[in-house]
Amino acid sequence: MRILLTGASGHIGSVLTARLHDEHSIRGVDLRPPEGSVREAIGSDFIVGDCADPALAARAVEGVEAVVHLAGIATETDLPAILNTHVETTAALLDAMVNHRVNRMVYASSNHAVGMTPRCELLGIGVPPRPDTFYGVGKVAAEGLLSLYADRHGISSVAMRIGSFLEQPQTRRGLSTWLSYDDCTRMVRASLTADIEGVATIYGISNNTDAWWDLMPGRALGYHPQDDAATFASEIPPRPEDDIEGARVGGPLATSAFRLPPFGEAR
Repeated sequence: MRILLTGASGHIGSVLTARLHDEHSIRGVDLRPPEGSVREAIGSDFIVGDCADPALAARAVEGVEAVVHLAGIATETDLPAILNTHVETTAALLDAMVNHRVNRMVYASSNHAVGMTPRCELLGIGVPPRPDTFYGVGKVAAEGLLSLYADRHGISSVAMRIGSFLEQPQTRRGLSTWLSYDDCTRMVRASLTADIEGVATIYGISNNTDAWWDLMPGRALGYHPQDDAATFASEIPPRPEDDIEGARVGGPLATSAFRLPPFGEAR
């Protein structure tokens, strides 16, 4: 399959290009030019620029069969930047997909779309949006665009609410929310080929013994994670902040430390 992978120079993007290029033809797009393994995997089929630009999005989407949309600021910042990097990019790409008849988007959403939800035994995908930050708001809005373009234009999408994407978990919360590099690759592979209509929302975590989120929606699409954060449990000492980070789904982003004014510094 020929796919467009946005954010190809980023953390998730660089991991996926290294693991997917043998089975898929990948075109990359990012604000930064490719380096190292990304350059080796993609070669010259790389566009440097902002996929919020409709003209660039149209050029990037032309000739592909699916879009894996990872681009975006990966942490909390002011609201205008969040809306541009998460919402406007998604809108530009979806509109380009309509024009070029591309019918599958795999979108890197986030657990922070429901981050203020109190932690429960096993959180399903049916809980209402409850973002913990402007970052979470951006993900909720982007998921809304997926729904709009599914209903109006028949584009099928998978919204992957990714947990803690790391080489290995680093905190006690991570023992529940970790997504390994290999399982992320498995999730994207399944999402590209799953037989779905509309928008399928899944939680992007590994097969963790202490998982907070329900993996059944992902398994229904063919995502069968194999790694377990419990393997690393003995290496992660407890910290004083573990309890407060474990109280809500969003962990540290749901705490007051990530409270920012919407338009940056007060004017």
